[in-house]
Amino acid sequence: MNTDGSNVVQLIGDMAEAANTAWSPDGSKIAFSAKLSGDHEIYTINADGTNLTNLTNGSNHDTEFDWSPDGSKIAFQSVRDGNWEIYVMNADGSNQTRLTSNSIRDQGPSWSPDGSKMVFYSERNAINTFELYVMDADGSNATRITNNASFGAVSADWGP
Repeated sequence: MNTDGSNVVQLIGDMAEAANTAWSPDGSKIAFSAKLSGDHEIYTINADGTNLTNLTNGSNHDTEFDWSPDGSKIAFQSVRDGNWEIYVMNADGSNQTRLTSNSIRDQGPSWSPDGSKMVFYSERNAINTFELYVMDADGSNATRITNNASFGAVSADWGP
C-alpha cells in the first residue's frame, strides 16, 4: 500500500496465518512466516506480489527471522532438530545452516548493522527465564548480555 493507506494489495490468502513480515534491505522483496501448506515456513514474495517462494520448505515450524544488512542471508529460528535453535540461510533458501546447538530454546535472531553479529534470546540459564545473548554471525562466541531474571527478554533489535 501507499504511505497514505491507499492502493492496498493483498499478497497472500486470508487463512495463511502470516506473521513476522520484513522488507528486504533493497526493498524488492517481502519475507514472512506463514502456514500456507501445513506448518509455519518462511516465504519471500516480490514487492509487486509476484514470485511467492517457500524458502524453508518442510515440516519444521520456521518462524522469527531477520534479513542480513546486505540482504544476502536470512537468520531464523526453527524447531526442526527437536528444540528451538537459530539457523541462517542464503536469501534464496539455500545453504540452511544451524548456528546454535543447545538443549534449551534459542530464538529471535537479529543481525547487527554491520552483519558481523546477531542478538537473540534464550533460556540457557533457567527455564522460562529469557536473557539476551550476542554471538558472531557464524554462531560462535555466544555471550549473555542481560542478567535480569525478573524481566525476561523475549525480543531484541539493534539500533543504527
